[in-house]
Amino acid sequence: MAALSINNVCKTYANGTDVLKGIDIAIEDGQFLILVGPSGCGKSTLLNMIAGLDDISSGDIEIGGKRVNDLSPKDRDIAMVFQSYALYPSMSVRKNISFGLEIRKMPQGEIDATVERVAQMLQMTHLLDRKPSQLSGGQRQRVAMGRALARNPSIFLFDEPLSNLDAKLRVEMRTEIKLMHQRLKSTIVYVTHDQIEAMTLGDRIAVMKDGIVQQFGSPQDIYDNPANLFVASFIGSPSMNFIPAQVVESAGVLGVKICDDQGCVILPLPHAQDKMKPWLGREVIFGIRPEQITDARTAYREGLPVMACHIDVIEPTGPDTLVFVSLNNTKVCCRTHPTEAKLPGHSMELVFDVSKAVLFDPTTEQRIA
Repeated sequence: MAALSINNVCKTYANGTDVLKGIDIAIEDGQFLILVGPSGCGKSTLLNMIAGLDDISSGDIEIGGKRVNDLSPKDRDIAMVFQSYALYPSMSVRKNISFGLEIRKMPQGEIDATVERVAQMLQMTHLLDRKPSQLSGGQRQRVAMGRALARNPSIFLFDEPLSNLDAKLRVEMRTEIKLMHQRLKSTIVYVTHDQIEAMTLGDRIAVMKDGIVQQFGSPQDIYDNPANLFVASFIGSPSMNFIPAQVVESAGVLGVKICDDQGCVILPLPHAQDKMKPWLGREVIFGIRPEQITDARTAYREGLPVMACHIDVIEPTGPDTLVFVSLNNTKVCCRTHPTEAKLPGHSMELVFDVSKAVLFDPTTEQRIA
C-alpha cells in the first residue's frame, strides 16, 4: 500500500477548457479517499489522471513518495474497478480474476491460491466457474473487485462502482467494500456522486465543484462544519435547511429572527457572537440541519428555544418522521420522533438546537460562522 499526494494538479483541454484548477489532496497509506461532487465537477478526470489514463497539464501526482506523472498505467501499481465492471464475457469468473496474474507470469500455484483467497473474501467461491452473463449485477461487481484484489496493488481506484445497482444492493455492496478496506488496510480512491456513499465509506472526503476542491476533511467535520453553501447543501440527507434571516439583538445577545404565519421568535447564537457583530441588522443565510429542529421528546437538552409551527406536510420514514413547515417563507424540514409528529394542518412545538447552526454570506455563499 502507499500514500497518495496530489500537488497543484491542473487539467486544461486543447480548446482551453479548464477541467481541474489546482487540486491539492494528500492521504496517508491505508486511508480511504472519496472524491464526491455533481456530474461534470472533474472527479472522474482526476481519478483517470491518478491511474495514468489521462495526461496532467501541470502539477504532480505521487504514489508512495514517487512521482508518477510520466509513468504508464501498468507501471503505477494501481488496480481500477470501473462502473461498467469491464469483465471478459467469454471467460469464467476464475479466469477473469486470474488473467492479469497470468499476464504477469505468476506461478500457477500462486495464481490458484490467490483466486481462492479472493473468492473466499468476497463470498463468491460458488461462482468461480460461471460466465459474467450468468451473474447478477452485484455478483459482477464482486468479480470486478476480486480482479482488483488479486493484483494486490499499492492503490485501488473505484470509479462509481455501485451506480448501476439497485438501492438495496448498493447498501449491501457498500458494506462489502467497507469490510474489504478494514481487512486489507488498503489505500483507496473512490469516485461517487452519492453523498451517502461518501459519508459511510470515506476516511477523508474531497467535495468538488467546477474543478475545484471546495472542502477536504473527515466526513464528520465536513458534515458539521461546511465551508460554504454548496458543501452544506451537497452533504447530508435530507439536506441542510437554508433560511434567509436578519441578524438582530435581544437582551444583549445576537440571534436570527425566524417567523411563520403564527408569529416570530429570536433564535440566539451564543456560539457565534463575535463573528456576527458586523452582521447586526443585515441579512444572512441561517443553516440548520433537520435533526436540529425536532420535538421536545427527542431534544435531549433543556433550555433550547421553542417555536409553535404550522405543519404543512409529513413524511414517515420508519424510525423518524420528517415534518415540513414554512419559516421566513422558506420550506423547512424537521426530523421528529414518529409518535410526536402532528398531522398536516395542526400546530406543533418544535425545539431548535442552534449549537451547530451555521451562517452564510448570501452574496459570496461562504460561511460566516
